[in-house]
Amino acid sequence: MTKIKSLKIPTQKEMQGQALLNKKILKNQKKYLKKTSKFLLNFLIFIPLFIDISIEQKIKARPINIETLKQSNNTSFVADAVAISSPAVVTIDTQRKIISYESERLTPNFFNDPYLERFFGLKGFNQPRSRIEKGQGSGVIFSTDGLVLTNAHVVAKIDTLSVGLLDGRRISGEVIGIDSLTDLAVIQLKGLGPWPSAPLGNSDDLRVGDWAIAVGNPFGLDNTVTFGIISNLNRNVSQLGILNKRLDLIQTDAAINPGNSGGPLLNASGEVIGINTLIRSGPGAGLGFAIPINKAMNIANQLVTLGKAIHPIIGISLSRNIETNQKNFEGAVIRYLAPGGPGKKAGLKINDLIIYVADKKIISPADVVNEINKNGIKAPLKFTIIRNEKKLTFFIQPIDINDLDFSI
Repeated sequence: MTKIKSLKIPTQKEMQGQALLNKKILKNQKKYLKKTSKFLLNFLIFIPLFIDISIEQKIKARPINIETLKQSNNTSFVADAVAISSPAVVTIDTQRKIISYESERLTPNFFNDPYLERFFGLKGFNQPRSRIEKGQGSGVIFSTDGLVLTNAHVVAKIDTLSVGLLDGRRISGEVIGIDSLTDLAVIQLKGLGPWPSAPLGNSDDLRVGDWAIAVGNPFGLDNTVTFGIISNLNRNVSQLGILNKRLDLIQTDAAINPGNSGGPLLNASGEVIGINTLIRSGPGAGLGFAIPINKAMNIANQLVTLGKAIHPIIGISLSRNIETNQKNFEGAVIRYLAPGGPGKKAGLKINDLIIYVADKKIISPADVVNEINKNGIKAPLKFTIIRNEKKLTFFIQPIDINDLDFSI
């Protein structure tokens, strides 16, 4: 059996003593809280006074220059840039005749049966009908000789064109060269001039994040300006699902609309850095693309001097070095060889890995294309490849794409 200790009950005198002690402790706590509150109140009052004094000192030390403020509000580097090149931005109006036959809706030669023609009285029903199709685009004068750079799709298959200038003049023009592979064309203005000319920049110096200013005539609205930045460089058109062009494009978020095609993309200094050519519609709309001006001028100079552009190739299709047995190397893997191409004739094979062209180390297929373009068609080019873990060297002379014989 467990033994329970007896509880000690305090006497009345002991209880009165404990009550006095508790009262004394409470009184001391109130005094402490009063002192603490007074200190905190003084501290909080002091902080705003200190801040006010600090701000006042700064304002006195750095007075606002009202004239500078007015000037910054009334000027814009965009306006200054546009003023430099806009006189050379032109509107291009085109026309072409479209001929159609009503009988094309039915079986061919249906109404050419003389018995049906005599019975139904349909003589002349299938006579050709014509209509005029009009188009509009933009361009930029790049030479005081009256040479205009625009897109090939703006002037392709047209009968007549006229060019409108910012000063109100309307001039007839002649297409002197078209390159559909890069979507570029050159127009020669007819007349004595004088012709304004836009300054050209260097597209090789562009960086992602640089300012971009698009100028053109969307929907027939002359000299419309939109503003943004360079969103990406060297955007290959194959990434956009376009397989019949040979372009690396500047991507921008500056709005480019129908009618802007062929107009200039400017930098903050008002220099032309690209030729507007594509817009993204549908999902992801708001993306615009321009041909770098260095590439565009290379093509334009060939169109002026030769009437056509040369596109060197060796007849191969490439992909990045992914999922191959040659993982220790970067480079470009050959996926296809044109039967009559220089690459096939020189001995290249599918799955060969190109690691050097000339002395340039190859990281991606675009590097191979760039080196072939720089070399041209007049001299052989050195290719270093890996095949079955062995390094081989080939000297191959590129040819123009128009000279490639696919029938072999």
